[in-house]
Amino acid sequence: MSEPEPEQKAELISQQWQFSVTVPDINPLKEKVFVTGNTPELGEWDYTKIIMMDYDEASNLWLKTLTIPNTCEVLYRYAICFLNENSNDVFIRKWETNIHPRMIKQTMLHPTQDVFGEYDKKQGISTGWLTNQTLIQFKFSNNPLQLKSRLAERLINIKVTPVKLFFGTEPHIEESSLSTDTTDTELPAGVLVEVATLANDPNICHLKPQEQFGREYKLNDVLLVNVTTPNPKQLAYLIDFYSYSSRAASEDPPCHVGYTYVLPNMFKPSEGNLELPVTCNVKHRPLGTVNFGYLTVCPIQEKLCNLQVSYAKYWDSSWTGLEVGHRGLGASFKTKEGNAIRENTIASLKKAAASGADLLEFDVQLSKDMIPVIYHDFYVCISMKRKKEIEFTEMLELPVKDLTLEHLQKLKVYHLVEGRSKETLFFDDDLDEHQPFPTLEDALKAIDIHVGFNVELKWTMEMNDGTFELNNPFDMNTYVDKVLEVVLKHAGERRIVFSCFNPDICTMVRNKQNKYPVMFLTVGITNKYQPYRDPRCLSIPAAVQSAVSSDLLGIVVHTEDLLRDPTQP
Repeated sequence: MSEPEPEQKAELISQQWQFSVTVPDINPLKEKVFVTGNTPELGEWDYTKIIMMDYDEASNLWLKTLTIPNTCEVLYRYAICFLNENSNDVFIRKWETNIHPRMIKQTMLHPTQDVFGEYDKKQGISTGWLTNQTLIQFKFSNNPLQLKSRLAERLINIKVTPVKLFFGTEPHIEESSLSTDTTDTELPAGVLVEVATLANDPNICHLKPQEQFGREYKLNDVLLVNVTTPNPKQLAYLIDFYSYSSRAASEDPPCHVGYTYVLPNMFKPSEGNLELPVTCNVKHRPLGTVNFGYLTVCPIQEKLCNLQVSYAKYWDSSWTGLEVGHRGLGASFKTKEGNAIRENTIASLKKAAASGADLLEFDVQLSKDMIPVIYHDFYVCISMKRKKEIEFTEMLELPVKDLTLEHLQKLKVYHLVEGRSKETLFFDDDLDEHQPFPTLEDALKAIDIHVGFNVELKWTMEMNDGTFELNNPFDMNTYVDKVLEVVLKHAGERRIVFSCFNPDICTMVRNKQNKYPVMFLTVGITNKYQPYRDPRCLSIPAAVQSAVSSDLLGIVVHTEDLLRDPTQP
């Protein structure tokens, strides 16, 4: 008789695993710790399926026991989030962003105790991005307060407090504005207020929670107040002004000088300026005015980001001396000789890539039908033909934004240099890849994926004389969303760096997505170009401070200012 075959032990394909992490500097009553990862049990990096952990007060640990597979390596990250109990939306405050996530190997048998943000001898923590919440930024600059003479020389603290709008029968009065009570006002659920002053001091240049009596504003300061909220239309904003008396003791609170209110219907969709009266806190009479700018950053409607990886603050130490193809193979209209290939075309980008470029830089605008196209100048020229004349002798300059993609690609358009000199520099109408106005999507699909893209978002700037490079009808949120949607959908594994001369665009791109880095372009001190009005654009130190306050990767500096003073930090 044959011997019975020995029973094979059933292979365990899964096991129970306790995730545990210690998180310093967290308020368990307002914020929670979540875990996410690459398996279905961990939500597959989807921020809407992120797993909330439980806080154990005795051990000061955040814990969660889950079933994980034994058939593969489990990757995971932790995040600090706010949970909106009314809608169950999760707002990501901070999350772990080391390029490589934490790993549970198949051979590991016992869980480890983690420390938030620290593993593999590295520390990587980044702020979250806008998922279902909105960012309102108040910008106080160019000495915004004009007060009566007795207050004109005094240092003033500025505080912005979001308050709920009440439409019931009883009027609601914000008590913190009518007294000098030293207790903080409780913010509405899910609302976060952070403040930064652009200065060389990192303690005030980085965004920090707003203090009880706000932030001091000094002459020529740039003060930014960021309010993040899930319900922007349900909030008004109380702006209080405080001043410390020279005769007061160090522990005495400041005097409440005055206040003003900002209602949500005062805001345009994306950006603007407001000048409002300041009311005296004692006599409730006009005390002066305050002038400030604002920026509204809305989340992208489509869910295009996850928690798998972020390059927003990542730059490989080996990336030095990179070859960057400016507008592809280079600007082709600077001199009459120029390049043999027209700038910002598929042909120029391909030739630069074939020549060994590590990155390709190009400018992106929107056509009239809101399709991102690659082109540098805000204007193009179209040839006009007079009646009874055979030759086209006049050129009409039109903004790129006023022409649809079909018009841009099918009409005979000329570069401004050609239009003003009435001299055609390129005879390439029959070569498809040499045509101007390729779409951003076409470039992402046509160029070798191993070549990175530096995508410059082309946006109008206000000059120091109050004029604009272009009166742009597009809403800023819409413009940024259209560009980001194309990149997030079609970039794949390509390296992407966003850049812009407009600091508000940089703030938007940084807060609307979490995957790609953003660089602030700056001319700095210049004799070659007309300066911009925004103080954040006027020098290299100001650009650095702006980049720090907006949590950008860095800045890109024009060589003129570097050559003027190579010792600049």
